[in-house]
Amino acid sequence: MPTTHNVTPWSRREFMQRSAAAVGGALLLPAGVLAASEKRLVILHTNDTHSRIDPFPMDGGRNEGRAGVARRKTLIDRIRAEHRNVLLLDSGDVFQGTPYFNIFKGEVELKAMHAMDYDVATLGNHDFDNGVDGLVDMLHHAPRLQWVSANYEMPGSRLAPHVEPHVILERGGIRIGIFGLGIAFDGLVLPDLHEGVSYTDPILAARRQADELRGRGCDLVVCLSHLGYRYQNEDRPDDVSLAVEVPDIDVILGGHTHTFMDAPVAVDRPGAAERTDRPPALINQVGFAGIRLGRLDFIFDGRGRLQRWYAGHYDVDERYA
Repeated sequence: MPTTHNVTPWSRREFMQRSAAAVGGALLLPAGVLAASEKRLVILHTNDTHSRIDPFPMDGGRNEGRAGVARRKTLIDRIRAEHRNVLLLDSGDVFQGTPYFNIFKGEVELKAMHAMDYDVATLGNHDFDNGVDGLVDMLHHAPRLQWVSANYEMPGSRLAPHVEPHVILERGGIRIGIFGLGIAFDGLVLPDLHEGVSYTDPILAARRQADELRGRGCDLVVCLSHLGYRYQNEDRPDDVSLAVEVPDIDVILGGHTHTFMDAPVAVDRPGAAERTDRPPALINQVGFAGIRLGRLDFIFDGRGRLQRWYAGHYDVDERYA
């Protein structure tokens, strides 16, 4: 069975967890949980899929038989058939890791994302492995996919027309602001591969984006982060420090560190103890290679105010062949 978690409505700083059933791709909420005026938003997410198109081979490895984009599409299609308001997001490093990238330079990966109808993605360091021109030349294979990055500056670059700092989407009357953050290039991407694209402070960029998105009436602010979950070096930006320092972010969907999180981490925001309407910020990440598909369900009242959330992930395996 897919692993699932949910959280009851917050009571100031305290959360309680319990298990929820999942059948055939559906995350089942407790009976009667939705009032007539309430709306549910489902966010599905991946990160660091790294050109993993086929399932891992049956070779005795720890991931044998897991993942595969055809299986992921089957699962996503089932969830979309059950729920009207669904977003599909990715937190970077779509490229590099199997011969599909070495031979086809990203075409297969982006065609797969197009087939699964991804909504928004951010850029990871490995997405520059074929250079800026190589990346741009592949983007037409997923024409509906929107790319966001708020701290990569690219004036005059061929990539600039294809990347926005943020997008605002609407599902069922709920406004969702989504922005992206990328990791520093030093030691990860050769200078000639990111020519014309420069890294800037992600915390400052996040503050600007969150403030703008709140000002534009977004009910939920989501960051697609390729910074990494947590580092011992406190001077290195990561998802945990981002959640603490930018309290207007509701959800951080992370990448880069390939962290398998069994449940989102809830981080108290400044002022949370004085405000019963301010839930913790959520951080989630689902490993790598498409082994898992993450899911977050957000329940809003009729005025667009977040009431509660439920979280889980699905193990992508032969059940969805």
